[in-house]
Order: sequence, then structure tokens, then C-alpha cells
Amino acid sequence: MDSQNYEKDKVSSILKWVLFGVAVVSFCILGWAAKVTYSTVPPQPDKFIAESGELLITGEDIVAGKGGFQKAGLMDYGSLYGMGSYFGIDYTAEYLKQLGLRTDENIAMSRYGQPFSALSEDNQESIKREMRRMLKGVDLTKNEVILPTPLADAVKSVRQDIVTFLLTENPEIGWYGAKALNNETAAITANFLIYSSITTVALRPDGSASWTQNWPFEPLVGNAPTTSAFNWTWISYAFTFLLFGAVIYIYERFLNHRDTSPREHKLIDFRPLTPSQRKVGKYFIVVGAVFLTQLAVGVLMAHYYSERTSFYGFDIGEYLPFNFLRAMHIQTPIVWIGLSWIGAALFLAPAISKSEAKGQGFLVDLLFWVTLFVVAGGLIGNYLGNINVIDKNWFWFGNQGLSYIELGRFWQIGFFVGLLTWSVLVFRALWPEKGQFFKAAREFITGNIYLEHLLWAATLNIALLYAAGMVPLTGIASSFSIADFWRWWVVHLWVEQSFEFFTVAVSAYLLMETGLVSRTLAERAVYFELILIFLGGVLGTGHHLYWVGAGSMWIPIGSMFSFIEVIPLLLLIIESIQQYRLIQGTGGTFKYNLAYLYIIGAAFWNFVGAGVFGGGLINAPLVNYYEHGTFLTLNHAHLALFGAFGLLALGLIYYCLRYAAGNHTPFTEKTGYWAFWMYNIGLLSWMVLHFLPIGFPQLAAVYEHGYAFARSIEFYNTTVLWQWMRIPGDVLFGVAGIIMVWDFIKKLKPVFKAPEQEQGGISTN
Repeated sequence: MDSQNYEKDKVSSILKWVLFGVAVVSFCILGWAAKVTYSTVPPQPDKFIAESGELLITGEDIVAGKGGFQKAGLMDYGSLYGMGSYFGIDYTAEYLKQLGLRTDENIAMSRYGQPFSALSEDNQESIKREMRRMLKGVDLTKNEVILPTPLADAVKSVRQDIVTFLLTENPEIGWYGAKALNNETAAITANFLIYSSITTVALRPDGSASWTQNWPFEPLVGNAPTTSAFNWTWISYAFTFLLFGAVIYIYERFLNHRDTSPREHKLIDFRPLTPSQRKVGKYFIVVGAVFLTQLAVGVLMAHYYSERTSFYGFDIGEYLPFNFLRAMHIQTPIVWIGLSWIGAALFLAPAISKSEAKGQGFLVDLLFWVTLFVVAGGLIGNYLGNINVIDKNWFWFGNQGLSYIELGRFWQIGFFVGLLTWSVLVFRALWPEKGQFFKAAREFITGNIYLEHLLWAATLNIALLYAAGMVPLTGIASSFSIADFWRWWVVHLWVEQSFEFFTVAVSAYLLMETGLVSRTLAERAVYFELILIFLGGVLGTGHHLYWVGAGSMWIPIGSMFSFIEVIPLLLLIIESIQQYRLIQGTGGTFKYNLAYLYIIGAAFWNFVGAGVFGGGLINAPLVNYYEHGTFLTLNHAHLALFGAFGLLALGLIYYCLRYAAGNHTPFTEKTGYWAFWMYNIGLLSWMVLHFLPIGFPQLAAVYEHGYAFARSIEFYNTTVLWQWMRIPGDVLFGVAGIIMVWDFIKKLKPVFKAPEQEQGGISTN
């Protein structure tokens, strides 16, 4: 490889060791925080007992109820601690409010013999103080917790209401019943939900705050932001501005200069495709099919917000309940983005090495069919688990029930093995000869690292971090706070660290091998951006853990480092502008204009979606306390996931298709351009006409009335117009998706018919 004759840049060497140190320190801090989290999550008492001696809830109920919560897919209809779907209620907030209201009523009847509403204002305030004292005084550190009679009676009445809700269809709110539960399991699940609500108000032993740092905001029970959340918000802003200055100085001093170093052009000279490259076409066809499926499911799911009883007269809820649609909607992008990256890496690696490892074509084929089996099995299992066809083995083969980690554990293990296999195949494709293989491994271990090593390391990083979602391996975690901690290792670290790692590495490599920048500048930029990504992405995981019972140390850690996630994204957008200028400067001879348009678009939406509307708008503790689990989060999620990583995935496919066309097959870019701009206008339409007009009033509703109200059907009924205003964006996305998938097929079709040596094309054989 050319890199073997390349004299290592001194600045890159320094940045490499800084990156290594930052990575080690970041994960050490995250490991320490994991240990602290395990010791500071809400305790689960053995028994909750009424003053009369009646047994209300047992510790076994809490664990089994968490299993029922997951089995029924309730996290895909509503949310717990603000984590999950934003369509239904937040169970913790709603049932906390109900416990407070019922306790008020019980105290009023026992003290005055009258309903709470009939009492004078002074008497009502006296009762509220007593109710708050009861709720905040629940000591979860005791093995046996004795609840005062008014609170114990409230627990019993709320439990019955939850059971009725879980087992009764109510199409008016888009709810068709938890089909995976019966009377007994629904009651146990209700106990888990009530316990979870109590953790949000019961004080920790030091009396500083509740087990969830006083989240959610609920004036009725006296939940309000902590002083720590207030202080660290402003400290984080100051820290971010300070780091902005330091980063800009370093960037201008060492990276942003005239690039006169030698250039490489491996991907400009088209070569006949290798056997493994000819196997990749089927990956891209499946990407298109899954992408269109996601769009269709998203349209159906979004319709629940505006017309809950039917889909233009057709009762979809009876066959496709909202929680299943949401599970599909958040799993399919992982599938199509993952498959596009897998296929692109497997295609590009032989183009980089200019040779083929023995048996690589067969292994690429095998990986495809095994992955297809795992994904199809997992998605079908999600549905069969939700409707209780898969009953006893739901955890292994049905719907695991944790948002974004929906696959049953059997399918999850299969997906993990597939990711590891992908990493191995990319390694042997980059270094296909035996001597190259051992030399590359030796270079990587000894720290003599080139951009090729980082490209491969990004694939390994994606595979290994996915394993965190399988803790514990053979069953559910007894604590939701612990389960959510490991869930965010996958959901957040995958996106903000692993995906960003891959994005930076592959973008820089494509720039370098198309001759736009030198290896020197490409490696400097990658190392510098990865340093910031490891800081913000790894430690920034904490901003998801402020309010889920994981300990107060997450407020300073999460706020400080999640805020700086915007900085590497700013560098990406600066580089994308420079890339565009470089491409324009080629005088029209650059062969990857369409692919790079998507990659530049991904950098833009990465900055806007993940940076501006993520780290900039909603991550600060004081803001997130009120905003958590609202449509502003949905805005961030859609713009970041599709805008940043979806567009990158599609750009990589167009990159591979252009290389496959070579110099002999016409490659028209017009259809791809149309799709790109419709996607971008669609994202803008969603943001301006849908997410923000709902998100900001919802934020105001939290501040004025409490979180439970802002997540209630009463609030959503005030937003119906803006729910319908999602349609323009949906239409643009639908049309763009259809013409783009047709464009994929059209660009693959002539390749199937032409001789491979002449055409240089991909086949699906």
C-alpha cells in the first residue's frame, strides 16, 4: 500500500497518542461511573406494606413487573423516566400525579370527611403538604417499607386503574390493549410502574433530591429542578465556549493550511471488480427495500397522533398496533444504515488494497444471507411477541422491549456475530495477503497507525459496543436504571462515538483516495476530530442518565461533555465546505459529485441535528429537565439519524455505484440529485411545520402545568393541526425514496447484463 512508503507526519503522531490517552481515560471514567451507578440506583425493597399490615408490593413483583413491561412493548407506546415513545403517556409522570391526587383525596376524607375539592384553600394546602411529606418520606433503602394508610389506599386504586388501562382497548387514544398480558401479569406490571413512580419523588438518604434528581417536574408533589442542575448548566455553557476557542486555535494552527503534500488516487483509477465486490449489489437492493418499509411504517405511526381510531377509515390498530409500528420504525433504520455501511466497506476495501483475499466472495455472500435471516427473524419476532404468539420465550425470540434494542436476545447475538464477521472481512479485504495481514496487525498493535487502520478500527468499534446491549446476557436486568444505562451504551455510544468514528474515518479516506487532500492533512483531521468525539461521545453519554435514577454524578459529567459534542460536528461542516470548494476546483472532472453531495449534506445535518438541536438546544441539565421526552427530542432524533447517518449511508452507496460503473457504463446523476434535495426539503419541512411547532408549546406546557400534562392526550389534542402538517415532509420523503431506489436498481441493471471484465460492474450472483 502507498501508506507503507509514507513518512509519518509529526503532528499526526502527537495527535495519535493524545487520542489514545483520551480514549483510555474516557472509558476509564465511564467504567468508574458504571460502578457508581450500580451503587446509587433506586433500591428495590423486599416488601411495601400498608400500616394495616396488608402486603401491597413485593420485590419479586418489581422484577417480574419489569419483565411484563418489556414483554408487552410498553416502552414503545409510552415512556418510563421519559425514555421510550413520545406518543403515549409517561408512566412514571402520570402515575406519580395520580398517586398525589388520590392521596390528597384520601387525606381529605379521613381528616374532614369531605372531598378535596370541597375544602377551603387553607385546608387544601395543608393536605398537599401532608401528601408531599408522605411521598417524599418513603424510604426505599429499607427492606420493608410501611406506607401510610392514605398513600397505601392510593397505591391500590391506582394499581386497579393501570390494570384496567392495560387490558382495555381504547381506540380514542390509539391504544389496543397489551395483548401479551393477562389479569395477573398486568397487576404485577402495574406494581412495577407504581414503584417506578415512587422513585421519582421518594428522597435519597441524604435528603438532597429524589432518586431521579426530582424529575419529572410536577408541582403537585413538589418536584422541581435541583441546584446542581441549575449550576452545571451555566458551567457547561462557559466550558463549551472556552473549548470552542481552543479548538479553533488548534485547527487553524495545525490543520487549516495549504496542502502541498503528495496525493493518492486509488479510487480514481477504475479497475475490474473482484468476486467479492460483485456480491455486494444485493446488499444495496435490501437497503432500498428496508428504507421504503421504514418510510411506510413511519407514515402509519405518525397518523396515530392525528387520527387515532383509523387510517383513513381502515382500522390498522387491530392488526398493527402503535407499539409494534414504533418498534419497526426505530429498528429498520439501524438495519438499512447498517447494511449500507457493511456493503460499502466490503466493496471499498478491495478497491483500496487492489487485490482479493481467498474466498472473500463466498464469505461476503454468507454474511449477507445470515444477516438477512437474523434481521427478518428479529422483526417477525417483534410482532409475534407483541401479540403474544411468542409467550414463554419472548425474551429470546420475541420483542425484548427496550427502545431501540428490540430484537430478542437470540437475534441480537446473531446480529453481534454478524458485525464481528463484517469487521474481520473488512480487515482481510484491506490486507488480503498473509504478509500484509501480519504486518498490518503488528503496525496496529505497536501504534504505527495509518488511516487504513482507523477505517478498520471503526468497524470493530461498532461491533464491540453493540455487545453492551446484551448485559446481562441470559435475562433481564432487575433494575430499569441499570438496563437503561447499558441501553444507552448502544444507542448513544453507537451514534455519538462509533458512528461518528466511522463517519470521520470513511469521509477522510474517500477525500484522500480521490486526490482532494493529502494523507498528511487527512490523518491530522481524523485524529483531531476523534479526540473531540471520544470526549463528547463517550462521557457525553451521561446526558441521557440525568433523570433515570443513575446518580447525581451524571449531571456534571453528562452536561460538561455532552455540550462539547457540537464542536467536532462544527469541524465536520467546516471541512465539508472546504471539500465542496476542492470539488468545484476540479473543473468538472471529479467523478464522485453525487456521492459527495450526500456526504456533505450528512455533515451539515450532523451539525444541525446532532449539534444545534442536540448538544446545543436540549442537553443542558436545566433545559433537559423540562424538555426531556418531548417533540424537541423527536426533532433532534430525526434530523440527526437520517440527516447525519442516513445521508452518509446513501452517499456511500452512490460512491460504490459510481466506481462500479467505471469508464464504460453511463452514470447519470440527475435522479440522485432530485432525491437529495427532496430529502433535505422534507427534513426542513418536518422541523418547521411539525416538530418545532409542537415541541416548544409542549415545553411551555411542562413548565406551566407539569410533565404529566404535557404528555397527556389533552395536550396532544391541542396539536392536531401541526400533527397533520407532517404530511408535506412525508410526501417528499416518499417520492424521494421511491425514485432513489429506482435509481439504485437502474444503475445496477446494466451491470448485471454486461461482461464483468469489460463493464466493471456489481452483480447479485
